[in-house]
Amino acid sequence: MTPGNLKSAIVLMALSLLVGCATQQSLYYWGEYEPLIYDMYNNPGEAVPSVQIEKLTRTIQQAQSQDMQVPPGLYAHLGMMYAEEGNPSLAVEAFELEKKLYPESTAFIDGMLERAGMEAAQ
Repeated sequence: MTPGNLKSAIVLMALSLLVGCATQQSLYYWGEYEPLIYDMYNNPGEAVPSVQIEKLTRTIQQAQSQDMQVPPGLYAHLGMMYAEEGNPSLAVEAFELEKKLYPESTAFIDGMLERAGMEAAQ
């Protein structure tokens, strides 16, 4: 192989690696959800439910404006925050949305509702 051919082969390999590593668009709009979860577990005293509700609601609105879906668990988390705030009707509503979007979560969510003494929508 001549030096020119070797150089061309190296450039082609590098380009093919770059194309193969191109990022794909996420299936979900994560917004502030990941940092919120991180802060909740690393700084538990600073995870005020009202602030979390505000951030999760904003993430949902931004996802809707971009015609994207929120990630699994976001509505369940929102439901837990509503329950902590003492608003069981909004908590159940959020849990039901989680089940609607992610049917595989139904058994888990129904178990949470049962243990919390909340009624699931039938």
